[in-house]
Amino acid sequence: MEYVPGIPILKPSIDADNMAFWDAVANHELVLQKCRACDIYHQPPRPMCPECNSMDTLEWVPSSGRGHIYSYVNFTTDKMAYPAMKVPYSVVLIELDEGIRLVSNLVDIEPDDVEIGIPVEVVFDDILDDLTLYKFKRRAA
Repeated sequence: MEYVPGIPILKPSIDADNMAFWDAVANHELVLQKCRACDIYHQPPRPMCPECNSMDTLEWVPSSGRGHIYSYVNFTTDKMAYPAMKVPYSVVLIELDEGIRLVSNLVDIEPDDVEIGIPVEVVFDDILDDLTLYKFKRRAA
């Protein structure tokens, strides 16, 4: 994925609920929020478990970083795409092995080759000194 020089890259909105997630990404780790009481993963991060309403049982646990493409959209024209990103590129919805779905981008896969079900794994892209994003690449099945 390539970026257009001179156009600002959007940064994630970081708050108290998701700060641990983005801190882990900055360290090239993918973590998920999980409730110790009901053993359920949650995305997006939140202060209270939506299943059991517990506020003191949420923890951050390492993710396998592995999953598959659940859905996708290919951006092929500048009229549709974010101006800072060179077209073509894909935005994907990844279903991780843990059952959580994350929106991201793909690397090393041409948009015409993207298909639902392709197995993927997380990679990290240090875009700026203060910005690391998680992305996904194809993995062997």
